[in-house]
Amino acid sequence: MFKNIGKALGLNSQKREIERISAIVDQINHLEPEIEKLDDAQLKGKTSEFRYRLKNGETLNDVLIEAFAVVREASKRTIGLRQFNVQMIGGIALHEGKIAEMRTGEGKTLVATLPLYLNALAGKGVHLVTVNDYLARRDAKWMAPIFTFLGLSVGVLQMSKSGSTTKNAYMVDLSVQSKW
Repeated sequence: MFKNIGKALGLNSQKREIERISAIVDQINHLEPEIEKLDDAQLKGKTSEFRYRLKNGETLNDVLIEAFAVVREASKRTIGLRQFNVQMIGGIALHEGKIAEMRTGEGKTLVATLPLYLNALAGKGVHLVTVNDYLARRDAKWMAPIFTFLGLSVGVLQMSKSGSTTKNAYMVDLSVQSKW
């Protein structure tokens, strides 16, 4: 009886959402062996391929599975870190405009690489906002090898800076910004 009441109140919606996103992660995982076989030039070429597909009518959601698989492989090759399934789930949730709660040490910075790359493919610029200048600099420097490997530019906006430095940081594909 309580199960039915819980379902009626939507208490299982979070579980259903995780199951839905987990099915997408399964598709990303299925691509991993194929993406691993690509040489560096082929992997880097995926960015141009995705942008071409987007310009020809596909949506970010259409390329999400492949793009996340590409970011995972680029991450392994450049900084030696591989996003786990739970991090992929977090990345999909962020791309969909949802909140993904993670504790300290669970890889929020690595999670962010997934939707940042995907959304930067549209060519409109993407901003990651963090709580202070130190974190903005640290995270941009730490994750930049992934993005630059894939042909994207990275900038940092600092609260303590202004003028041409700030203007230049807005002109990149991805910028990490402090906002407090």
